[in-house]
Amino acid sequence: AFRMSFSCLVPASWHFSLSPVGFPRLLFPSLRQSSLLFAVTVNLLSSHRRHSVRVTDMDATDTSNPNLNYGLVVDCGSSGSRVFVYCWPRHNGNPHDLLDIRQMRDQHRKPVVMKIKPGISELSATPEKASDYIYPLLSFAAQHIPKNKHQETPLYILCTAGMRVLPESQQEALLEDLRTDIPVHFNFLFSDSHVEVISGKQEGVYAWIGINFVLGRFDHNDDERGAVVEVQVPGSDQQEVLVRKRTAGVLDMGGVSTQIAYEVPKTVSFASPQQEEVAKNLLAEFNLGCDAHRTEHVYRVYVSTFLGFGGNAARQRYEESVVSKTLLQNKLLDQHVGESEDTPLLDPCLPRGLKDEVGPVGQRLHLRGTGHFDGCRVLLQPFLNRTNETHSSLSGVYQPPIDYRNSQFYGFSEFYYCTEDVLRMGGRYNATKYARAARSYCATQWDTLKERFDRGLYASHADMHRLKYQCFKSAWMYEVLHSGFSFPVDYENLQTALLVYDKEVQWTLGAILYRTRFLPLRDIQQESLKGVHSHWRHSFSFVNNHYLFLACFLVVLLSILLYLLRLRRIHRRMTQRSVNPVLCDGR
Repeated sequence: AFRMSFSCLVPASWHFSLSPVGFPRLLFPSLRQSSLLFAVTVNLLSSHRRHSVRVTDMDATDTSNPNLNYGLVVDCGSSGSRVFVYCWPRHNGNPHDLLDIRQMRDQHRKPVVMKIKPGISELSATPEKASDYIYPLLSFAAQHIPKNKHQETPLYILCTAGMRVLPESQQEALLEDLRTDIPVHFNFLFSDSHVEVISGKQEGVYAWIGINFVLGRFDHNDDERGAVVEVQVPGSDQQEVLVRKRTAGVLDMGGVSTQIAYEVPKTVSFASPQQEEVAKNLLAEFNLGCDAHRTEHVYRVYVSTFLGFGGNAARQRYEESVVSKTLLQNKLLDQHVGESEDTPLLDPCLPRGLKDEVGPVGQRLHLRGTGHFDGCRVLLQPFLNRTNETHSSLSGVYQPPIDYRNSQFYGFSEFYYCTEDVLRMGGRYNATKYARAARSYCATQWDTLKERFDRGLYASHADMHRLKYQCFKSAWMYEVLHSGFSFPVDYENLQTALLVYDKEVQWTLGAILYRTRFLPLRDIQQESLKGVHSHWRHSFSFVNNHYLFLACFLVVLLSILLYLLRLRRIHRRMTQRSVNPVLCDGR
């Protein structure tokens, strides 16, 4: 029977066989029609796979799928440690694509995450207990990952802020205990380099990678229908220029620190050698792709973290300044401002009519809010520590130019809470509307704000602390954004958010994306070998069929020739027999 085969490597090796035997011609189109039908099917399937990723992301992980790979990241933070379990299907064989990593979900569709307290840095005096401390997290992860996959599942233990403040000798003692004991109890893919204390810069880069991955900004195969940017590829000798999807910058203001991270598409120049030296510590250049020779996934990212510039830390610095200045002024001028409720210090950064007490025991000051948003902004500007140096931001730290006409930023944590919790205007940021709403909130009587709170008019997670310091934090956020980072007041491309596509994106996602970037090479090589073997097999089969046909033809031909020779011999014998009787009669 005639057999027709197709093989394709998009995204994996697919094999089709069709036989016309028993099928009418209508059901078996021509080769050209079959190829066209196959191409359309491939395109439809590929398109469906591309656009269904975000939907299936929320489904329970199918651990029975043998083609699923797993990875673990343990985030050892200052207050506790968390293990995140990630999974991804086999790489599709296209060197332009990254691994399709997503968070593993249990049978209830909940992310596979576990947290323990306190932070690992609390064990600095007893480093031999580090592996015992981490054991429950790894045991939890091991139960969710198929046992036959353990030995190929990479494990990364990455420590952040809590460990950074420890002396290096104490850090190393804790890490060494993990390096020694974990391989004894678990069979994960784990080496000495898989456990380390990462810098704030690394953490910021990982957060930037994770957010842009979820946003789909690293997918360069689809039509570039979204915003694009022209990039001068870092490290290329000829200053190679390419056009690709525009990535999103990240603004994150926590309680203690504020961080900014964004891609710098153009080669930057420096005002001085000193500025260039500082910039080297703030700019990260890396290749997310699996092939070091390809430049489509090479990025240059600026990351800077500002300790003391978080919402709560800024309020603390402000209060300490207010107390010291007022006490000094009272002493010099023989005044008693703030010493009692009858003579309170007027604070424009608190809602109108709110009474508060600040300062250490023995130096307490009584405050009363006047709720003046713009006055509060003026008082806060000195706390930004700006300098006159060009291309600088908070505390005079170097900041590369931002193309505000062609950029996009996402604001997380306090950027979102300040706009949404009370003002209820989270999402696309508009400075004019935000300032107007903040002005109105600050000027509202404190009793009225409490009444609105009791009636449930604010966000469900807003509390009295938020109400009390919303006026201050909204002014601080505004100043950090527009005076510190120099965003224009008419900038329209900032999105404040708590989640990205309904998911909380952790920096650990970016960490595993970066650290497993070379894994696709294994799958690509396997696919290539499979393709070569498949081609060789089909070619061999084709040649073999030709020889078989020729052999059959020769056998049949030889059989016919032998049969004809046999007939000829028989014919000769019959002719001889008919001639011999005639000769005998003639005698």
